[in-house]
This record gives sequence, C-alpha cells and structure tokens, in this order.
Amino acid sequence: MSSAFITIVVPTLNEQAHIIGTLEELAESSSGFDCEIIVADGGSTDGTRSLVRDFAERHREVVSIRLIDNPKRLQSAAVNLAANAADRRATILLRADAHCSYPPGFVQKVVAAMEENDCKSVVVPMFTVGEEGTYQASVALAQNSKLGNGGASHRDGGTPSGYVEHGHHAAFDIEFFKSLGGYDESFKTNEDAEYDARVAAAGGRIWMAREAEINYYPRRSPMSLMKQYFGYGRGRCATILKHRMRPRPRQMAPLAIFLTMASSLILSPVCGYSILPLFGYAALCLLYAARITAASGSGGSALSVASALMIMHNAWGAGFIAGLVDWMIGVRKRKAA
Repeated sequence: MSSAFITIVVPTLNEQAHIIGTLEELAESSSGFDCEIIVADGGSTDGTRSLVRDFAERHREVVSIRLIDNPKRLQSAAVNLAANAADRRATILLRADAHCSYPPGFVQKVVAAMEENDCKSVVVPMFTVGEEGTYQASVALAQNSKLGNGGASHRDGGTPSGYVEHGHHAAFDIEFFKSLGGYDESFKTNEDAEYDARVAAAGGRIWMAREAEINYYPRRSPMSLMKQYFGYGRGRCATILKHRMRPRPRQMAPLAIFLTMASSLILSPVCGYSILPLFGYAALCLLYAARITAASGSGGSALSVASALMIMHNAWGAGFIAGLVDWMIGVRKRKAA
C-alpha cells in the first residue's frame, strides 16, 4: 500500500441522486490509505449538502470528509479550491465526479499508476451507462459509439494503458498541478484538455490507466445534452485558440456537419435540392443508430439514439462557432483598450 497522502475532490451541484453512491465507492476504495475527501459544492439546493454532512458524520471513523463552498459553481474552481485547501501532507490530488461510478480498488489503481509511471497526471477510460428505457440510455449508446465520440482514446474500449495526450482526469501530482496554476477558471468546460496542453508544454507526461475504467451517467434530456455539447464545442475552441493548436479531423467533423446543415436549411427556400445533405445526414445517423441499437440488444429506440447523435454533433459545432465569436470580440476589445 502506498504511503502517499491523497486528497480526493468531488465537485458537486445538485447531485442528490448520485452523491451517496459516489462517496460510498470512494470511501471503500480509499480504505487503507492516508486520505481525505473534499466535497466542493457550488450551492446545491436539492439536499446534496445535507446528505454529504450526514454521510461524513456516519463515516468519520473511516475517512475524513469535508464540505467546502464553491462560489464560482465551476468544476475547475472546485478542483482548484480543493488543491489549495488540501492537507499539507497531500502529494496526490484525485478528482472524482459525482456523475460517475467507480470500480473496486479505483483509488489504489490510480495511485499505483501515478507512482509506477513517470507521469504528472493519470487519466482513465470512461464507459457511458444510462437507465434502461429512458432517453439517457439512448445518449449512452450514442456516446459510446465511434460516431458519437470520434474514437477518443479514453472512450475507445480497446486502447491499452500508456502515455496519452488527454483523457478523463483522475489524479494529479498536486505540487505540479499548483505550479501550473491549476485549472484555468475562465473555462466553463474543456478545462481538462486545456490543462493537459499546459502539462505537455511543461514537459510533463500523462498516463492512462486502462484498469481503472469508470462508468459515466450522461444527461437525461435532449435540452440538457444540447447545452452540454454546446459548452464542449465552445471550450474546445477556446483551448485551440489559446494554445494555437492544430485541430484534429475528428474535432472538426462536428463543425463541418453544423455548417453544412445550417447552409442546407438556409438555402432550401431558394434551392430545393440544398435540403438533400440534411436528409442524407439524418438518414446516415438513423441507419447507424439502428445498427448499434440492434447490436446492444437493449431494445431501445434507434430514433432516440439518432437524435442524440445529431444533437451532439450540431450543438458541438454551434458551440465552436460561439467560441470563435467570443475570441473575435475579445480581440476587438483588446485593440480598443
């Protein structure tokens, strides 16, 4: 067992449905370690805070759990707050999101990966799961598919452990994290990929621990999914522009889809044939959704899966455009100053 002291941070905002399960898994997984759990709450109004307090009181002899306020209500701010509020003995900062479930031995696996490999961060794969018979299950099928995730290494079940450029954040060398200024809190989303870019620039390496795969619970409605992916696209654009990165084809595909679909709709009153790309795209998504739905054996609706795919693509693309607009407005303001 490692002798490291570990600070686990759980950012929360109205996580009543998941927080107890998350804390139970983390408390069990961290057994035998010197550690603490910090729940950084963004002002929950659904009972999350009282659930955390009650759990902390019942398990005070098992693990130290602290509840702190996160006035900025952002995950990036929550992790930064925990890094600064961590016990002075802490050498590893472990991030655990309440919208996930963690396998037995998760903390041990992540800590071992951090200590056994020459890295400054550990990331883990994630598999999306949803409640059967709900739209959430359709979103899960879409997000687990190549057409939904673009083949990202931390969402591709066949990618082995090894050094990567990016993945779902799990643990950091806390001193290295703080030396880089932690997360950039101007990022409402994509703060993880932006941090990874700075890790690489500083000469740090990132290790993906395949053995510590987690389950992620996605959004439950089309509107919340749209809002989430709009933010993803906007955040990715900000990261690319901040670090002058060359975007990958899989990142630009949703932008191309959105621009093509928007053009198809705008031009359709003038030229009827311009609507054909939209129909073709919808048909492709529906056929693909039918195939993965049948393969899953879930008996779910291919139409719902197709709608999730189209929302994810187009909301991401629209968010990327919004990010470009944000950047241009910022350039103008700087020139005018």
